[in-house]
Amino acid sequence: MTLVLGGARSGKSRYAEGLIEAQPGPWRYLATAQGWDDEMRARIAQHRARRPPPWETVDAPRDLASAIRQAPAGRPVLVDCLTLWLTNAMLDEAADLAAEVDGLVEACRAAAGPLVLVSNEVGLSIVPENALARRFRDEAGRLHQRLAAIADRAVLVVAGLPMILKGDPAA
Repeated sequence: MTLVLGGARSGKSRYAEGLIEAQPGPWRYLATAQGWDDEMRARIAQHRARRPPPWETVDAPRDLASAIRQAPAGRPVLVDCLTLWLTNAMLDEAADLAAEVDGLVEACRAAAGPLVLVSNEVGLSIVPENALARRFRDEAGRLHQRLAAIADRAVLVVAGLPMILKGDPAA
């Protein structure tokens, strides 16, 4: 399992796609984005256009743990992105966010094939001014720490350049 973190437009998704494409296909892409407006729908279309067959896209905006568990054994899986999943859960007012995070972590730990997780590093900026934004930043930071602890590799992508935080740089 590889956790790929980075800021907006850092190159993290392209880097993660390259990690998956280095594995034998077909590849599964678990998409967490939802097209709430025209701009977001255009972003989703742009991402999909970058992934022709043998990519298979599965929409998993909320039940990401199940989507990971349902991936065929041995098939490389890319999750993009965890912070959108967390946003969806928080805006959906998940009854027990901690239990959902626990389920996601366990699904990642038990993944039946190569798994690459993409997420936005949001903890490098100022303290947000409102309670929801502070909670989101805190929840994302805790999620990243838990996943990094069980990951084989953790990578921070800055300006398109991967910085290996954990694991074998040659892998």
